[in-house]
Amino acid sequence: MTSALTLPSDGLPAASRLDPQPGTTPLPHGADEVLTRNIPGLIAVRRHLHAHPELSGQEFRTTALVAGRLTGLGLVPRLLPKGNGLFCDIVGGADGPLVAFRADLDALPLPDSKSVDYRSTVPGVCHACGHDVHTTVLLGLAPVLVRLAEQGALPGRVRLIFQPAEESVPSGAPEVIAAGALDGVSSIFALHCAPQFPVGTVAVRSGPLTAASATLEVRVAGGGGHTARPHLTTHVVDLLGRVIVGLPGMLAHRMDPRRPVSLVWGAVSAGTAFNTIPAEGAVRGTVRSLSREAWHEAGAVITNLVPDLVAGSGADVEVSYVEGFPPVINDHHATALIASAATRALGVDQVVEAPVSMGGEDFSFYLEQVPGAMIRLGVTAPGVTDPPDTHQTGFDVDERAIECGVRVMAHTALAKLADSGREPGNGTPR
Repeated sequence: MTSALTLPSDGLPAASRLDPQPGTTPLPHGADEVLTRNIPGLIAVRRHLHAHPELSGQEFRTTALVAGRLTGLGLVPRLLPKGNGLFCDIVGGADGPLVAFRADLDALPLPDSKSVDYRSTVPGVCHACGHDVHTTVLLGLAPVLVRLAEQGALPGRVRLIFQPAEESVPSGAPEVIAAGALDGVSSIFALHCAPQFPVGTVAVRSGPLTAASATLEVRVAGGGGHTARPHLTTHVVDLLGRVIVGLPGMLAHRMDPRRPVSLVWGAVSAGTAFNTIPAEGAVRGTVRSLSREAWHEAGAVITNLVPDLVAGSGADVEVSYVEGFPPVINDHHATALIASAATRALGVDQVVEAPVSMGGEDFSFYLEQVPGAMIRLGVTAPGVTDPPDTHQTGFDVDERAIECGVRVMAHTALAKLADSGREPGNGTPR
């Protein structure tokens, strides 16, 4: 398969590189030279992806680009059933373990506010979460691993997973798993762009890294009417106010304090006229927890609490609680392994501790099947003190982070494939 996209062939500035830190280890058997040679082309790929983003479920052209580059390396990509997303194996020692790396392909429904040559050409769609970088890192990892396999220096197999629809609910991870992408996999790794860390660094954390998430909607309906005669109506706006103010505190008091839950409202809608009490309205928000058990339990608790808040009003109430992603819980052994690999790739002072995030990430679905770890990839240029966060329209990266990501993942692959004594973590060795 060939790509339906045309990559820029000129006008790309020469890639600047970070100076190696003390204690770094070059990739062996000519793989370092392969990576160095490919850096300008990887930056070109990233910029092309950034300029041509695709929303969740629509990543067909991005998948074609990825498949074309992998095929050009002599690999055989396997498309997902819908044709957006794929996975691909690189075989070294056929009898060795199989380790997987995952990248996500989709963009966000946000405008791109940056003034750069590679600004999004798709109105209202932008790679504001760094998935273009994640995809590019795995595309940079592929020729490095192919070189190692050709030299007999890859003691096992590596599976590259390019996943659609990370930003949607339901997400693409269960589809990837159902297609067999984890069959035979012993462990899985991923990275995520992190503007809170400078380029040249990665942040790691064992145990919970991101929260479980769910969407919550409470709809209230009744007989509306004139604001001059509220006693003749079901005062929907007042009832929504009770839910907005009262439910978070009541929920906190009903949950085990050792497994706290965060409820934050994001949208409310009711009525259009200042002197009319509407007949219906709704409030929507998210529920998050670092505990998988609390995430499940919260839905039933909320469903029981909401009627108490509007009791006696005569209103009809509907509660919708939709679970999104479980928490990302990094396996202890996998985290130690990727931290050690990152130290070899970037230097001991470039590996720091990652904070817990209350954001959601569907890499968690993979970690419920096999042990693994996600790390944070520093992407902020030196001297930038207040970079736009992910999911903001001005988000961008220092592209030297691409090389850093490839190096970390390559060293992780080598370390994991050479790791003969897998320690038990939060999953069973497979």
